[in-house]
Amino acid sequence: MKGYLILEDGTIWEGQAFGATEQRTGEVVFNTGMTGYQELLTDPSYCAQIVVMTYPLIGNYGINPEDFEARRPFLRGFVVREWAEAPSNWRCTETLDAYLKRVGVIGLAGVDTRALTRRLRNHGTMRGIISCTENPNFAELQQLALEAPTLSGQPLIDEVTTPESYRLPGDGPKVALLDFGAKDNIARSLNQRGCDVTVLPARTTAEAILAMNPEGVMLSNGPGDPQDVPYAVETVRQLIGKLPIFGICLGHQILGLAAGVITEKLPFGHRGSNHPVKDLKTGRVYITSQNHGYVVRPDSVPAGVEISHINLNDGSVEGLQFTEIPAFSVQYHPEASPGPDDSDYLFDRFMAMMAEAKGRA
Repeated sequence: MKGYLILEDGTIWEGQAFGATEQRTGEVVFNTGMTGYQELLTDPSYCAQIVVMTYPLIGNYGINPEDFEARRPFLRGFVVREWAEAPSNWRCTETLDAYLKRVGVIGLAGVDTRALTRRLRNHGTMRGIISCTENPNFAELQQLALEAPTLSGQPLIDEVTTPESYRLPGDGPKVALLDFGAKDNIARSLNQRGCDVTVLPARTTAEAILAMNPEGVMLSNGPGDPQDVPYAVETVRQLIGKLPIFGICLGHQILGLAAGVITEKLPFGHRGSNHPVKDLKTGRVYITSQNHGYVVRPDSVPAGVEISHINLNDGSVEGLQFTEIPAFSVQYHPEASPGPDDSDYLFDRFMAMMAEAKGRA
């Protein structure tokens, strides 16, 4: 059956419906990655968003649970140029269509995704509605898109965080991972280095974290506006200087807010696995995996904190380094799932930071 994506500006994008056949609103964003659609679909940072893929063929290696990044998808819709009806991969357990049906995510194929991406790039991220209803009333659908909430103001973290703490045992340092919508590969990356990782709900207090006596704190990625989680900012503010801290994506923004920075929304965000980022200390450029719509304002970075990395596409802040205490963060994804592994050395830096802090204790 036919399906439609209607943006808040009234533009209509017709295609073929696949996956679940429902109707959902969300913020429409685009991702430039060529692979990794399974990890993308299960990345909690896409909560409340309709994702447009710029790569034209999606689903060609099917679905296999080993590549999932969370317990289920949280995005509202998935728009592609073409989806593969006959995937080929020895690990494949089902098709993309069957998976989206099973998890209740609406798919739309046959769309000119390059033209749609250009519109979002030129006019900025917009709200939209994806609908698979017959005989649609486009005026009514546009009105629903206009009435849909923006990402700011929504309690998205409560939707995606783990409901209960759980542990990945290891023989190395104890790490408390605050889950704001964490991709599983963050915990795996730490655990592979021997860390004894305890994943905690987002509203865990600083007092409870300190009572665990961890050797370091990891702040995860997650969806939405970082200014909507003042409780997390306050928790991190109470932890700064007491334990080594490493923040990724939303965790980077929360760490920055705890130090006094200001965050703002980008026109259309950074989403994909091919974004160049420069380390200002070494001059080296890394190709990174990214998924964010908000950034730290460079003119708001206070004394005691330095900008460590910048995005070479637009000059935006991609990393912060505290100068007097053991804490740092990056806007991109060093666990890179999907994406390159250029930046996984940051986990080793965190390991060294914890060892150094333990040696001083």
